Amino acid sequence: MKLAVPTETRPGERRVAVVPEVAGRLSGSGVEVFVQAGAGSAANFSDSVYSDRGAEVVGDLAALLEGAEVVAKVNAPSPEEARHLPVGVTVVSFLQPAAQLDSVTALAERRATAFSLDLVPRISRAQSMDALSSQATVSGYLSTLAAAVRLPKFFPMFMTAAGTVPPAKVLVLGAGVAGLQAIATARRLGAQVRAYDVRSAAKEEVQSLGASFVELELESQEGEGGYARAQSEEFLARQRELIGNEVAASDVVITTAAVPGRKAPVLVTAEMVGRMAHGSVLVDMAADSGGNCELSEPGEEIDSGGVMVYGMANPPSQMPTHASFLYSRNVANFLGLIVTDGVLRPDFEDEVVAGSCVLREGSAINEQIRQLLGEAGAEEKEDVS
Repeated sequence: MKLAVPTETRPGERRVAVVPEVAGRLSGSGVEVFVQAGAGSAANFSDSVYSDRGAEVVGDLAALLEGAEVVAKVNAPSPEEARHLPVGVTVVSFLQPAAQLDSVTALAERRATAFSLDLVPRISRAQSMDALSSQATVSGYLSTLAAAVRLPKFFPMFMTAAGTVPPAKVLVLGAGVAGLQAIATARRLGAQVRAYDVRSAAKEEVQSLGASFVELELESQEGEGGYARAQSEEFLARQRELIGNEVAASDVVITTAAVPGRKAPVLVTAEMVGRMAHGSVLVDMAADSGGNCELSEPGEEIDSGGVMVYGMANPPSQMPTHASFLYSRNVANFLGLIVTDGVLRPDFEDEVVAGSCVLREGSAINEQIRQLLGEAGAEEKEDVS
């Protein structure tokens, strides 16, 4: 089976879907790995290292894709990229179908079978394929470092001859994988950390890391698979009202709340930012999906009345070596589920395979995806008329 690994084309993307170590592992299992020249260079993996690990490095994209049965990517192929893929190819990537519907439509036209790693069910058997969690680990770590370098204060307490410097007060909103990593990193740096999550089950995990859990008089919002479920506007309004004092009392606020497939909920309003002390910092990890802060913009640092609001854009790409390493392991483990003895044989009766499948030979097997494609088709017809 030929596996093709093209260079990522999303602006600013530095990750690669398969790193040399994993390419060697796949080559040893009967998979022929072909990598586009320079695909790993931004993540510090040279073409020569790929060659040393048994992968074939190809300079021409058309030659790379010719005869490929599987294409592995980090981001969804753009509609233009999808149109150049072999008919009937299998694609493994972060497709995020609700946000990348034009790409899914283009893949459907190529009769592709497409698996999206952001849809892998959160069950114990699939943990090694959970790319959302692996990349969230990177994002959570980086969010705290981003806050630390922007805060004009120390994170830890210092006792010096000149006097005692109190620790920074850090508030983390959202205690999923990213939030817990942000908490752990802030604690390692010596900050005083408080955290809030809509899921009451997160309290024990937060406290196990040495942080305090903020409890509000609100109903738990536990969703399927351990995710937070989407909240009503009434709930969010009450939540913002209650969390405002916690935000105002913090030197650093890190927001990590996200609901897969939906716009990020607004947790921090402009009014709440206005109550923060001059010199405080807010880092919004959800800026790419709409933002948890009303003021944040992806990739931008905004000074709002002396408060720095930083909207992180594609955080895992800012640590491409280890982000690629972890993602690549996720890809390899998923391929181990759909490839047997070097032959592509996905079992669509398997809940992990079926749950992560967006398209099967160009057709949606998921009801939600069918509806999305149907709506897109209807809109296209209206535009033509």
